[in-house]
Order: sequence, then C-alpha cells, then structure tokens
Amino acid sequence: MSIQTQAQSKFINSNGIKLHYLDYPGAEPMLILLHGLSANAWSLDPLARKLSPHFHVLSVDLRGRGLSDKPASGYSMDDHAKDVIAMIDGLGKKQVVLGGHSFGGFLALYVAAQYPEHVSRLVLLDAGLTHPKVGELIGPSLARLGKTWPSWEGFLQLMKQSPAMRGFWDSDMEHYYRADVMTNADGSVTTRATAANITEASAGLGAVNWVEIFGKVEQEAILVNAPGPCGPDGTPAVIPGEQGRMTASMLPHCQYVEVPGNHYTMLWSMGVGQMAAAVETFLNEP
Repeated sequence: MSIQTQAQSKFINSNGIKLHYLDYPGAEPMLILLHGLSANAWSLDPLARKLSPHFHVLSVDLRGRGLSDKPASGYSMDDHAKDVIAMIDGLGKKQVVLGGHSFGGFLALYVAAQYPEHVSRLVLLDAGLTHPKVGELIGPSLARLGKTWPSWEGFLQLMKQSPAMRGFWDSDMEHYYRADVMTNADGSVTTRATAANITEASAGLGAVNWVEIFGKVEQEAILVNAPGPCGPDGTPAVIPGEQGRMTASMLPHCQYVEVPGNHYTMLWSMGVGQMAAAVETFLNEP
C-alpha cells in the first residue's frame, strides 16, 4: 500500500546516528514533532499535514524507531535530547518550536529545560501527569514489540482490535502501522522497534525528576489533552482532565486545551482537526 502525504522522507546524521524524518514544507517557524514511546513519525502525519504549509513541520523517527538507526543501547532522555539538538544544529537552525506526543512531549520538555536557547515554544500532546494505572493502559500497545506475524493482514487485523481504538479506525492509522513493521522474505512482518530498546527508553523517562524539569521550562507552551477512556467505557484516560490541567499549572507559561478522543485516537480524524486548530492559533499568537 502506498502512503499518501505531502511530506518528503529524509535522513540526517545526528549525534553519531542517522535519523529519519518526514519534511512538510511551509512557512516559518519550523515545528519539529516527536512521537510517542513506541510509535514512529507517521503517527503525527495527520497533524503535520494540517499545519503545513502554514508552518514548516518535521516529524522525526526517534532512535530505535521507524527508519532511524537502532543502536543496541543509549536510550536515556539525555541521549534522545542530544539527537534532537544535533538535528536542529544540522538543519542550520538556531531555534525551533518543539512538540511531541506522550513520550515525545516529555522529550520536548526535557530539551526545552536543558537547552532553552534552541526552543522558542512548546506543543505538548497528551504529555503530563498520568493515571496511576498508565502501565496497564498502554500495555496492549507495547505487547506488539519484537513479535513476528505470518502476514501484514494478520498484524493489521490485530491492531484494529486494540481496546484503545474503541472500534475507531481510519486510513491514516493503517499507514502508521505499515511504517511500524518490516516485511520479511517469507511475507511475515516484524515490528521495527524492539522491546529491549523501548524498555530502556521507558526506564530513561522514569529516571528524570519531572517536577524539577517542569519548573525550569520558561517557554510558552500549549498542552492538548484527550481525556477520553483508553478502552471500553469506564476505562480511565492515560491523562485524565484533572491531571492534564494540573500539568499545565505546573509549567510557568502553559495553556490547556481539551480535544475529543483518547491518548491514541486524538492523533487521527477523531481529534486531529481540533488539535491542529488549537496549535495553529497558539503558534500565531504574538
């Protein structure tokens, strides 16, 4: 299946590895988007398409994901942050707007706190104080890592049945999952990201003092929260509205916006229109 997008697929040498990214042409400022823990750049394609050409948007495959290099180790937040900073430098930019979904949003916050001169504003997509049972909520998504399925069709059917999707599906999600796997010689498919690398990245996330990081972020920010249930009715949200608003209040200069959907479906047609409108308004503010 071909993937329809206005982006160009590109690579850049960054911090000793090669990073893959999708480049959506547009006006300044440049907005670099960072995906979730085990995701890839295509997860942010719907949002990037709506923001381009109003802004120049790049959606990056973080190390260990998508088509970027996959070193055996080196997945701390500092490792990821150095990748992002080297990419910004390699692009010849002094400063960019930095955004991200979930893990990518935390990474954007970390970069903004540690390298403030490189980040003008922050776009945070469901990144913040999580529900106590967050491990259970995202567990089904992580369970696919490192596994092999006899066929692409079988893999896709299983992804469609994920409780977090709540029966929702659209063509962009299929494109995202196509980028999630590589096809083997026998027609079977295996996820590009490995369980070991993502486990190390998750541990790196947990090792950071985020209260301290939040207090150091001086950039203006927008936090877009999708507090819908991450599963059947009655299932908690990954970031319930109360925790989302509390996260925004902990950042010195952050506005809070709610959109439809949950932690996953917000990225697709369920919530992406409202999300894009909120981000565009924020970035156009003086």
